[in-house]
Amino acid sequence: MIDMVAERRIPVSVITGFLGSGKTTLLNRLLQDPGMAGAAVIINEFGEIGLDHLLIATPNENTVLLASGCICCTLRGDLVNTLRDLDGQRQKGEVPAFDRVLIETTGLADPVPIVQTVVTDERLAPKYRLDSVITLVDGVNGLAQLDAQPESRKQAAIADRLLVTKTDLTAPAEMQALMARLAEFNPGARVLAATHGDIAPALLFGANIDASARKTEVAGWLRETEYVRVEARQNRSTNAHTGQHDDRVQSYCIHLDDPVTSAGLTSWLIALASLRGANLLRVKGLLNVEGDPVVVHAVQTLIHEPLVLERWPDDDRRSRLVFIARGMSRADIEATLDVLRWKSTLPAETGTPKPDPQAYARFLAAMEKMH
Repeated sequence: MIDMVAERRIPVSVITGFLGSGKTTLLNRLLQDPGMAGAAVIINEFGEIGLDHLLIATPNENTVLLASGCICCTLRGDLVNTLRDLDGQRQKGEVPAFDRVLIETTGLADPVPIVQTVVTDERLAPKYRLDSVITLVDGVNGLAQLDAQPESRKQAAIADRLLVTKTDLTAPAEMQALMARLAEFNPGARVLAATHGDIAPALLFGANIDASARKTEVAGWLRETEYVRVEARQNRSTNAHTGQHDDRVQSYCIHLDDPVTSAGLTSWLIALASLRGANLLRVKGLLNVEGDPVVVHAVQTLIHEPLVLERWPDDDRRSRLVFIARGMSRADIEATLDVLRWKSTLPAETGTPKPDPQAYARFLAAMEKMH
């Protein structure tokens, strides 16, 4: 059954992107859309954003009401307190009710801590849910930034939506090269383009799936065929790296024919995230867990709670896992997959399952081989 309380939680989207990628321009255009009138926007420094709207009222020094009807506030210190304060003001009627939150990061920010806060903080979970991570990429400078700036690569790797900006200033051949690079860098993201921030808001949101997701929604979220295509291309172009470890970002898809166990999945996710989370930029999967279709999603050390779908999206009962990893090859991951078949010898109520000691030793040995 779908958790109706969870469905009423306010969706939160993170807008990130390297310096000069056009986040301010995008926000301005989004907030001019009538469908965004119920949005709340959290920005790092209000004075730096320069939103093109008239100030209507100032409920307090940290929150303003824009002419569009949107609420805007600055992120001063703790994100948890900012979101809780917004919700408190809404309940007291100090600000209008809002139906969406947009969080804009600075150009050099790592968006992962923001995502972790929204997903894992117990004080926010009853009110908010993560909707999407939107990363802007400069159409003019994007290729050079991906090569030179680790922040740019990470912002792109964890995105649900990749939005290429300044398309009017970029030669068609350069734009095509950038779009192709992004599609290979993050096969799971939808790559879009916009000029002067002009894009329909609906294209940017709704990245996550729920328990009743249909076949096309699951396929669009997982995008396993894109990972398979990119992996094949990477293998053809990097034969010289075969058998070596390096810091390249790689994308690949792994299929498992046999069902996995719930205990094994729990152990594998926790161990992989805790021991090698820094290398796992993104993991998505649809797994056959003792016959049930279960969606898994992890961003570095952050593990989203597995979601049991109401039905299988198609007749394929194989488990499918897709990865965007740095310095971790397909072989590295495959060496850890025996964990997924572990069976707990303890009743579920006793807590974390304890695997067979020898199997766990083999798993740790596989993890140690990764740089």
